[in-house]
Amino acid sequence: MENPEVAVSSCSAHDDENLCSYKRHSSVSQEALLEDQLRRKLKFFFMNPCEKFWARGRKPWKLGIQLLKIVMVTVQLVVFGLSNQMVVAFKEENTVAFKHLFLKGYMDRMDDTYAVYTQTDVYDQIFFAINQYLQLPNISVGNHAYEKRGAEETPLAVCQQFYKRGIICPGNDTFDIDPEIVTDCLYIEPTTSLHNATMGKHNLNFTLDFPRLVAVQLMFNLKAINLQTVRHHELPDCYDFTLRIVFDNKAHSGRIKISLDNDIAIRECKDWHVSGSIQKNTHYMMIFDAFVILTCLTSLILCTRSVIKGIWLQREFVSFFLNYYKKEVSFNDQMEFVNGWYILIIVSDVLTIVGSTLKMEIQAKSLTSYDVCSILLGISTMLVWLGVIRYLGFFQKYNVRISWDLHIVASHPNPASSITQCNEVLLLCCYDLPGLLLLWMDCTGTIPREVSHSEHGF
Repeated sequence: MENPEVAVSSCSAHDDENLCSYKRHSSVSQEALLEDQLRRKLKFFFMNPCEKFWARGRKPWKLGIQLLKIVMVTVQLVVFGLSNQMVVAFKEENTVAFKHLFLKGYMDRMDDTYAVYTQTDVYDQIFFAINQYLQLPNISVGNHAYEKRGAEETPLAVCQQFYKRGIICPGNDTFDIDPEIVTDCLYIEPTTSLHNATMGKHNLNFTLDFPRLVAVQLMFNLKAINLQTVRHHELPDCYDFTLRIVFDNKAHSGRIKISLDNDIAIRECKDWHVSGSIQKNTHYMMIFDAFVILTCLTSLILCTRSVIKGIWLQREFVSFFLNYYKKEVSFNDQMEFVNGWYILIIVSDVLTIVGSTLKMEIQAKSLTSYDVCSILLGISTMLVWLGVIRYLGFFQKYNVRISWDLHIVASHPNPASSITQCNEVLLLCCYDLPGLLLLWMDCTGTIPREVSHSEHGF
């Protein structure tokens, strides 16, 4: 762009006066034209979709896609939440079942008080768990089985931990102890035959030195298949349970606490075949997920294009001010061209695309990353709902709930330039968190049936 001062100085004393005046007038007219064009660009850029439609008839494609996307990702979230609920329920119910199977006299909600106080009770508990393990195929009502490594089944390990040396005489107030911990393990194969008898001290070389005893651990692996998903037209998963029964005697207080820990891993079943319409339903859900990915990809492209256009206009605005007014635009004014709502939508689109891809892999039984998929879909849905609040501000008819949200949004029209205002933004996020529904179901295994869209003001 030509600088007017340069144009004026180019008029030398030898030039005609009318020619010089014409150059000045031409440069001023050009400056006014450029300023008017830039003003029109700025005015149109900062219009909302409704104003752009009224001004030039430009259809609000991004608004339509966001409204379509919020419906699709919410449906996707609920469907995956229902599926994930069965996974959580299966884990919890198996853990409860194992406690009743392998802990003698166990009752629900007594984990903190479950303990033994005599040596006889300790042996009874240990051999009870061993016998239950050996008889598991005959006593369990579930589809539990021993883990196999190759052609052999993995054994049960009975490990005791004790001090390397310990001579303790409380009566004489003397002791001699080596605090180094020594571990001694005994392995019992699942194929061990009981011959209608029970495993006990008489047929198992196993004794405990209670003065030196620190802990006893029974460790074994079991497998199961979650068949309840078949009734919901989903392919089952295979589960690996790594169980550990711990007799904790670290305190040497006369009370040995007993606990059962269950480490669960979900794996793809190696060989499966299901008759009926399950495969067809799985294909329908994968097609729906693919459509969600396509919609989010379109939204991502449109929002990215808008952000790039804003950056181009920002550079043009800064250059115009620097050339014609010899002024630099402040950083805060430059950030007005970076629409934080578009960035929010871009982030949600990326998370939704990754989460939907994982969901498709889970449905195809290629992956079992339920937790990662839950987090991605939950956060992305939350961001989608928050992003749509911006568009709701373009309409005058909205209820009291949205009015309160828009009061906060209006006070911070651009999230990128209001990072320091954390309190109200945090309050808004806590007030509108439909995306955390899946995370809550993943932790509790329940679904709040009473939650509806009307309760959230949408």
